[in-house]
Amino acid sequence: MNRLLLLNGPNMNLLGTREKDIYGAYSLEDLENELHQFSVKKGYTMDCFQSNHEGELIDQIHAASGKYVGIVFNPAAYTHTSIAIRDAIKAIQVPVIEVHMSNVYARETFRHTSMIAPVCEGQITGLGITGYRLAVLALIDLNRKGENDVNT
Repeated sequence: MNRLLLLNGPNMNLLGTREKDIYGAYSLEDLENELHQFSVKKGYTMDCFQSNHEGELIDQIHAASGKYVGIVFNPAAYTHTSIAIRDAIKAIQVPVIEVHMSNVYARETFRHTSMIAPVCEGQITGLGITGYRLAVLALIDLNRKGENDVNT
């Protein structure tokens, strides 16, 4: 079975208690369980990892090659600041979809710039948990296209 990785960055462990008007009532555990079940229904498994530490996220990205067919990644605040995460994504051959629960472009101007987006396959913002589901579907589609390319 093909595997996907769900990465969530700093403060995402506070989902369900943090700024519910922006992030909703889902806890991180709720989000992870929902996406795992959604992935299984599509024939994929999903491993989940959250960290408030940049280096731990980078280690997960580095370890993804040969293990996962795609990464759904909400880098949270690191989106706007981390060249190190950008470089880690750029260094691997695993496709990454950047996801944000809130519409970062409707928030403070410092959130309008993503260091990560230029090295990702795509970016989904402002759709809450639906954005994560769409990212899973996009990665599955990319994986199927890649399999077809190999068989052509």
